[in-house]
Amino acid sequence: MPNIDQDQALPKTLYIETTNRCNLKCRGCILYRGNPEPERTISLQQLSMITDQLPDLERAVLHGVGEPLLNPELAKMIRHLKKRKVYVLFNSNGILLDAGRRGALIDAGLDELRISLDAASAEGYQKMRDSAHFNHIIDNLHAFVQELHDRQAAGPRLSLWFLGTRDNITELSDLVRLAAHIGICEVYLQRLVYFQDDTGYGVARPEKTLRYADTAMESIENSRDIALELGVQLNASGLCDPMKSLRGQPDALYPWSKCYRPETLMYITATGNVLPCCIAPFATTDFSALILGNVFESSVKKIWCGAGYENFRKRLKTETPPKCCRGCGILWSL
Repeated sequence: MPNIDQDQALPKTLYIETTNRCNLKCRGCILYRGNPEPERTISLQQLSMITDQLPDLERAVLHGVGEPLLNPELAKMIRHLKKRKVYVLFNSNGILLDAGRRGALIDAGLDELRISLDAASAEGYQKMRDSAHFNHIIDNLHAFVQELHDRQAAGPRLSLWFLGTRDNITELSDLVRLAAHIGICEVYLQRLVYFQDDTGYGVARPEKTLRYADTAMESIENSRDIALELGVQLNASGLCDPMKSLRGQPDALYPWSKCYRPETLMYITATGNVLPCCIAPFATTDFSALILGNVFESSVKKIWCGAGYENFRKRLKTETPPKCCRGCGILWSL
C-alpha cells in the first residue's frame, strides 16, 4: 500500500487545462511537435468535482497547453469558482475574444486575463505563430479595454505576455509601446523552455534562447527604459529577474531546489493527469515520467499526499532532481 503523508497540506493554487485543443500551432509551444495526450475538453461538472476536493483553494489558473476560450463552459467555470471567492485567471491568444466572450468574462468576474502575444507586428506574429490574426487580436484588445472603461468594470486585469527568443527579442520594445497604446499597463517577458533530452521543437531549441545573447541584453534594457517612460510595468514571468538569469550561473548550487511548486500548487491536464508544474512537459520528452496520478482515477488528496509526489519533492532537494527540473533556475527562470 502506498505511503501517505497526511501532514502535507492540500494546495491552495490549481492549474487546470480547461482544454488541450488549440486554434494555433505556435513555434514555441509543445503542441508544435504534437500533443502527448489525446485531445480533451473538461466539463463544468468535472472541474467542480476536482475543485470541491480543495476546500482552501485560493487561486485557479484555467490554462496549460491549449486555448481556454475554446471551452464553451469557460464562463460558467469562472462564475462557479468566483462564488467560492477564488482568484481566477488564464492565458489566451485572444483570437476568439469577440464581443460575446468579452461580456461573458466580465460578467463571470474573471480577475485576470493574460494575452500571449510574441510579436509587435503582423509580420513577426506570422513568423512566431504561423498566423495572420495579429491585427484581429489587437482590435479585440482595443475593444476589450474600451468595454471595461464603458462599463466601469474592475476586471479582468489585462496583460501582454511575450515569449522571448533570438528571433523576436528586438520586437519587445515595440510591444511595450503597443501595450501603452492599447491601454494595457503590464508586459511580461517569458523565457524559452525546450526539451533538454532531444533536439527540440520549432524555435524551442538551445540556439534560440536568449542566454548569453548580447542583443537580448540591449533589447531588454531599452524596453525597460521605454516602459518606465510610458508607465508600463515590464516584468519577468518567474522568480528570477530575466537580466540576472541571462548573464551567467545562478548563485545557488542547486537552483531547482528553490522551487515552491511541488509544495504549493497542482497542475492537472485536460485528461486528468497530475504533473509537477506547467513547465515540466516542455522540459523532457519522457511525458510518462511526469505523471504523478490521475484525478479521474484517484482523489486529489491521495495523489498530493502519496508516495509518488513525496518522492518527487525529496529528489528536488538533491543534486540529481527529476529530469524535468534540471534546467530550472539555469536555462529558464524559476
